[in-house]
Amino acid sequence: MMGNWYGGWSNMMNGSAFREWTLNNGMVNFGGSFVAGMTFGLVILILAVWTLYWKYRALWHAAKHEHKVWFLVLLLVNTLGILEILYLHVFSKYRKN
Repeated sequence: MMGNWYGGWSNMMNGSAFREWTLNNGMVNFGGSFVAGMTFGLVILILAVWTLYWKYRALWHAAKHEHKVWFLVLLLVNTLGILEILYLHVFSKYRKN
């Protein structure tokens, strides 16, 4: 493999050693297996549902109480629900009915 590295740029890019190196070191092969891909997809789905739930609650509360600046900030900034939770429980006087 080292012989291809000393052969110049064209030899390095066209040689099979560079292709094998990139495939084996994770530059092309993302996931690795079906189970890893499914796990990653499930984590993304859970995070999306979590974010949508908190964003819905915070946007509803901001619109209901005419907090226009908060509404725009909550609509445009995505923080996985952290900013929404802080808005509901720290920055506004949110009370469960």
